[in-house]
Amino acid sequence: MKIMVAIKRVVDYAVKIRVKSDKSGVETLNVKMSMNPFCEIALEEALRIKQSGLASEVVAVSMGPSQCVDTLRTGLAMGADRGIHVESTAALYPLTVAKLLKALVDVEKPGVIILGKQAIDDDCNQTGQMVAGLLGWPQGTFASKVLLDTEKQVATVEREVDDGLETLCLDLPAVITTDLRLNQPRYATLPNIMKAKSKVIKKYTPQELNVEVKSDIEIVEVTEPPKRKAGVIISSVDELIDKLRNEAHVI
Repeated sequence: MKIMVAIKRVVDYAVKIRVKSDKSGVETLNVKMSMNPFCEIALEEALRIKQSGLASEVVAVSMGPSQCVDTLRTGLAMGADRGIHVESTAALYPLTVAKLLKALVDVEKPGVIILGKQAIDDDCNQTGQMVAGLLGWPQGTFASKVLLDTEKQVATVEREVDDGLETLCLDLPAVITTDLRLNQPRYATLPNIMKAKSKVIKKYTPQELNVEVKSDIEIVEVTEPPKRKAGVIISSVDELIDKLRNEAHVI
């Protein structure tokens, strides 16, 4: 069985985000970029499934400008067998990404697609659900535990919900999105980083996959959140109650 993993290149989680002067988005020029943390978890889970003997190949897929190849090389160094890069300089929103993934599924025929539940740059949490809908496949979102039974062709997904834990049984092929508690991603070792340089990355364009890149979304403005006001020291309980009642209006 083949597993396809979608990975996204995003601004590194440790970088302080700066809004562009024209407020059209966030600054990415000369900013450290890395693999989306949720995508790292998705890739790690796919690699563990392969190591257990339940998958024969792990294919990493990334979409975007040419720099996405660097992110794919990171995935290959972690252990993915090969990569696919859908090159596009245009902004790609969840529905377009889902359509591109569907087109790649038609080519690659994977048994499972694993994605991070969301990207830390846009926090959309939509792509996994959309690609499952387009394919007509069952989906298990926010997975905190994944078990595959290739003989019965089912996946058991445990997910955290407000009331506790929910367990789903999905017929394969299926789409799974990963939550933070699923695993701890591995670090790429130096030998594997060197091996990744020789692994195959196949390139496509949206046109070759017969997908039109467009969006029904228009970003009107991006602004920084308001500065947090400095705290004040309260001298008495009465003063605290007065501020809560008359200034904060919470009591």
